[in-house]
Amino acid sequence: MSTERAGSRIGRFELLPAIDLRRGRAVRLTFGDFDRQTVYDDDPAAVADRFAASGAAWIHVVDLDGARAGSPRHVSVIADIVARIRGRASCQVAGGLRDAGAVDAALLAGARRIVVGTAALRDPAFAAALVRVHGPDRIVVALDVRDGLAVGEGWRSGAPGVPATDALSRLADAGVERFAATAIDRDGAMLGPDLDLIRRLVALGRGAVIASAGIRSTVDVLAVRDVGASGAIVGRALYEGHLDLAATLDALA
Repeated sequence: MSTERAGSRIGRFELLPAIDLRRGRAVRLTFGDFDRQTVYDDDPAAVADRFAASGAAWIHVVDLDGARAGSPRHVSVIADIVARIRGRASCQVAGGLRDAGAVDAALLAGARRIVVGTAALRDPAFAAALVRVHGPDRIVVALDVRDGLAVGEGWRSGAPGVPATDALSRLADAGVERFAATAIDRDGAMLGPDLDLIRRLVALGRGAVIASAGIRSTVDVLAVRDVGASGAIVGRALYEGHLDLAATLDALA
């Protein structure tokens, strides 16, 4: 499958190194569990600088404290990241963006795209309004999937959900064209991507799907591309040296 086809309407496959923020540091959680945290760097902007220097065109930044609190907590840190990589890479920002004001603040801080999850799943009209105001190219909806269900507050065990395919279809009806699909049971665990999940979502033909969770290697990145994903978010594999960013970008090219 060609990169153009895999990327659907957005074209080129995107590889997005992830920076998850907690208490001002770059961390990773295992299975989305806040009690299973690994700290990788005290300077997230420096991490972003290294990713951009390796050729990343996009960086996926998640405000974990904001996601848990329900409102952003790292706007200034995100602004620092944007300033450090300006002209070289763009930021896709997630975490705690549950109202129009929070979305506006993230965009004002320099985010090129924003990711909404819990609020969009609860109210597709919220996502529809964001698309109308900002355009579909700047809005991504997160589908955090556990046992086939897209759930809000994905870190919380027992959170209610709806079938992931139904959630994507409803949000596509609302005008959303980009989705970030995370298999919670693989997140931060280096277990390999959930190719079946990505394949099922892509098969709907309702939007571009960015794959997240479990990616361990360049081979995994190529695998999610080849089942039709428009991009891949990579975290722990980069921080622990299992995946070389520059080499993987070369392989995609």
